[in-house]
Amino acid sequence: MSKRPQALDAMPPSVVAQLRQLGDNLAVARKRRREPLKVWAQRIGVSEPTLVRMEKGDPSVAFGIYATALWLIGRAPAIAELAAPEHDMGALESAVQVAKQRAVRKPRTGVTP
Repeated sequence: MSKRPQALDAMPPSVVAQLRQLGDNLAVARKRRREPLKVWAQRIGVSEPTLVRMEKGDPSVAFGIYATALWLIGRAPAIAELAAPEHDMGALESAVQVAKQRAVRKPRTGVTP
């Protein structure tokens, strides 16, 4: 038996909550399509217990399994958008700070307002 990755134990509570919500949403999508667990699991390529864990938002379920479930409901295009650079506010804030520091250190000379 493999040991549980430390990253799962260090996962922020807000991320755990989001995974639970994703699992709930995927379960609702399956039920709305009137797909039994067995059929849905086969379509994704996992066992029924793994599907149940995914629908509970278990963070130890591989991302590829979540991605395949999203594909089944037509939401796969949203996956790449999750980490699109234009939505990375942390990097944007960092770039703004760097620009501010450079402006303070290197005043422009010879330019009249």
